[in-house]
Amino acid sequence: MTINELNYAYKVRQALTENLDNIPASTTDRLALARKQAIARKKKHAPLRVRAHGRALAGAGVAGSYFKLPFPWLGRMGVVLPLLLVAAGLVGIYQFEQQQRVREMAEIDAMVLSDELPLNAYLDHGFNAYLAKRGQ
Repeated sequence: MTINELNYAYKVRQALTENLDNIPASTTDRLALARKQAIARKKKHAPLRVRAHGRALAGAGVAGSYFKLPFPWLGRMGVVLPLLLVAAGLVGIYQFEQQQRVREMAEIDAMVLSDELPLNAYLDHGFNAYLAKRGQ
């Protein structure tokens, strides 16, 4: 069925539903007879429901209908590759943050060891808390 035929069928159904009480008895009898004939013409071996085998995702058949991929796994890479790139990006960000932390700690240690800090800095409780926090 085309889209136009489906739209027409929906409009007819809607009109029949709205005017159900106003339909003459002869028309309802003819509709009931037509329904029985349509059910009788249905093939006995044709199932009422059909199972969809294979891909059931939106747009899954679009790529396959225009061209065939040489390797079936190539289509799955469209999902796996971005996930791998995100994971690699997160690992890279983690490594960068760790390197920054190591550099900051090394800078503090270098200042402490080279005595560039004034003696009052060692007496400051805030500085000791800062060193304790950064040294975790």
